[in-house]
Amino acid sequence: MNIGVIGTGNMGRILIEALIDGNAVSPSQFSITNRTPEKAISIQKQFPGIKVSNINEIIQNSDLIFICVKPKDIHPILIKNKHLLTKDKCLISITSPISVQQLESVLSCSCARVIPSIINRALSGVTLCTFGDHCDEEWKKVITTMLSRISKPVEIKQDITRVASDIVSCGPAFFSFLTQQMIEDAVSITAIDHATATSLAAEMLIGMGELLKKNFYTLPSLQAKVCVKGGVTGEGINVLEKETKEMFKKVFIATHQKFKEDIEVVQKQFGI
Repeated sequence: MNIGVIGTGNMGRILIEALIDGNAVSPSQFSITNRTPEKAISIQKQFPGIKVSNINEIIQNSDLIFICVKPKDIHPILIKNKHLLTKDKCLISITSPISVQQLESVLSCSCARVIPSIINRALSGVTLCTFGDHCDEEWKKVITTMLSRISKPVEIKQDITRVASDIVSCGPAFFSFLTQQMIEDAVSITAIDHATATSLAAEMLIGMGELLKKNFYTLPSLQAKVCVKGGVTGEGINVLEKETKEMFKKVFIATHQKFKEDIEVVQKQFGI
């Protein structure tokens, strides 16, 4: 099976690297392109078997095509090349504002949406999958099997796309920010140095992930085990309860507002 990737920015590159490292796809199966050619060439240098080509040739010569460009750039590419996206092929968009129904409104091939996470680079985490009504069952199996090598594929419906993406895809950035803030504040008011605080925080996050992965604790039970009544942790939790109240509600409101704006842009392009 030949696989094309249109757009090798951050997520396009992460997908390519993860699929190769996870032995889901060999470099020789990939044909890639990018608006800035140097980015595609850089990946080719990392994996010499990869072919760098143009959009037209990639769609013609690929069975499965990942389109990893900005939402507003997808519709023009599809309209220009829809005659090449024949019924036997499958196109996967990785952008959340464009629905599989919109893809199907202009294409005759099988369509799917896969929302990856930076965590997939470590062959872990979740990929969110939504399949078109006319997506061939064989393509569903191929996609799910492929993604299983780098993640836990989870099929979702359109109505929870944004919040699921906030948790899975944006979540690492959100918690990275919070952890950095924890480190900076620890350094600013105690004698700990930045390198030590960073190392301790990183190891804490890794260990916490392992506890959850191995089902030793749930999130509530983990908190309960550490938070001894009347202890130091409890005092810290009291502060967090006051300071972070409705914080994530505001985060979700902000991301959904931006999502709404992006949807309005692509709705004008697709007409639905």
